[in-house]
Amino acid sequence: MNNPEETSCYRTLPLSSDPALRRRFMVVDEPIEGNFRFGLLLEELDIMAEQTAVAYVRRFYPEGKVVTAAIDNILVRHAVDVNRDIIFHARINHVGRSSLEIGIRVEHAGEPLTHIASCYFTMVARGGESAGESLPLPPLEYRDELEQARARKAVAGREQYRQQQASLLEPPSREEYEILSRLHKAQEEPGFSGPTAGRLVADAWERMYPEQEYVPQRIFGGYLIRRAFELSAICSELVAPDRSIIAAVNRINFFHPVRMGDKLHFTSRVVYTNDSFVCVEASIERISRDRSTKALSNSCLFTFVNVDRELNHCPVPPIYPTTYQEDSRYLDAHRSYQSLAKHYRMI
Repeated sequence: MNNPEETSCYRTLPLSSDPALRRRFMVVDEPIEGNFRFGLLLEELDIMAEQTAVAYVRRFYPEGKVVTAAIDNILVRHAVDVNRDIIFHARINHVGRSSLEIGIRVEHAGEPLTHIASCYFTMVARGGESAGESLPLPPLEYRDELEQARARKAVAGREQYRQQQASLLEPPSREEYEILSRLHKAQEEPGFSGPTAGRLVADAWERMYPEQEYVPQRIFGGYLIRRAFELSAICSELVAPDRSIIAAVNRINFFHPVRMGDKLHFTSRVVYTNDSFVCVEASIERISRDRSTKALSNSCLFTFVNVDRELNHCPVPPIYPTTYQEDSRYLDAHRSYQSLAKHYRMI
């Protein structure tokens, strides 16, 4: 039997000693706190999760591959210092029939040891020439209470996600109805000039090339989520009057693989604000090279926080949904934000 400890992997980003790497991860060439390209970190984390998962899969299938299925609840607890090394500690928490949950702890090395974030990736083992066949995997053996607790948390997280998806179909509660009612009534007042949700949208197009191939004929998922994040960060600035930095990755789903030659339509929209926080929903739609197939590849929900140069929180204005679809997105983000804020302290 295999235990989680045996699946552990470590990696260091030597930002303190590699000037070129440090500059690559900077947002601006200024000495300000939180000056860090989080989208690049997401890409590196996806690589780390893939390497950890594929090492396990290839114990049983030497030609096996893995693909990313989802990323859950990355809570940023401390702003990243681009001048300090970053350590990734990854291990497999749970193995399902063909899926694996990879937990990655992200820390600053040295003194003081700083916990930046914890991340949870769901990977799926694949085989066959085009990586389209699911591969059954043997389970892990949990030797102590901590390993068992992590496994239970992984299973509970999946159940929680199913419940959240089911709750999206539920009508608004009385409190939620009153929130939406106030937002719509405000728009009927003379002289209303608040930001409406329909105007807080950014989009971009991109074609996928052979150099971006990762799994045979498929594009690297880490690259896709980096591009979605970077567009979402720009989109958040449509309503954040000061400086917008990442507070949480609520959820990223991978629905359909992206293939070489596909055109991608990235769309980011501000869907919810609360105090100093801004929730941005992003989607990636793929269009096949022959334009015969169109499908949603990824959906993402990011939470940003509006701060000053010293990372003090600064308020953002409320946004005003005007259509049924915008109401639905507002409620979805409201529920996701409340779920995180209730249980975790964000940056």
